[in-house]
Amino acid sequence: MSQFANKWDKTNGSGFTERVRGSVQNPGPLKPRLDLAVRQIQVQVAKLDATCSKLRERDASIFNKIVSSMQKHDSQHAAVYANELAEVRKMSRMVTQAKLALEQITLRLNTVTELGDIVVTLTPAMSVIRSVRQGLVSVLPEAEGEIGEISGLLSSVLVDAGSVGGYNLNFAAANEDAEKVLAEAAAVAESRMKEKFPEIPSGLPSMEESTESTA
Repeated sequence: MSQFANKWDKTNGSGFTERVRGSVQNPGPLKPRLDLAVRQIQVQVAKLDATCSKLRERDASIFNKIVSSMQKHDSQHAAVYANELAEVRKMSRMVTQAKLALEQITLRLNTVTELGDIVVTLTPAMSVIRSVRQGLVSVLPEAEGEIGEISGLLSSVLVDAGSVGGYNLNFAAANEDAEKVLAEAAAVAESRMKEKFPEIPSGLPSMEESTESTA
């Protein structure tokens, strides 16, 4: 147990400290580095939550414009707003899914208490974070670099944990687990979208139809 605690709480010999991974110059103790990653993920979750709030406000504003246009029998503007609203809701769904997925990863990382847990937990977590990063590129470009730093930090912790403990990385099982996390996040995001956002009024012509009617 003392040997195990030594591996978990502090560096174990010069060979360990000399292993440099990515942008992390000093591997350092595994637990503090993992805690740092958790805090960084929590910062991203807070930013995504703020983005969700802004998108909800934008959604409400556009929705009101649709209703107003329909009341004025202005189908052309109503169709334009409806298409804009669809894009906003697409972004809201992506951001909500990313937020939920990162929250799930944070919960998992907070349960890590043993060296072997790092490998089992971080391997699928890395896949989830990569997917989140890719999904947010078009919505929040600034998040790409920040999440990339988190990915690099977790990657270095994973590699060092695997090296110290002699664990094999099971990427097949990890990817399957990651897909489950993302699927659950997508399902919850979809459910929340239906609960929080009113349906777009039916009977709206498409933008193409509105353009043709005015030609």
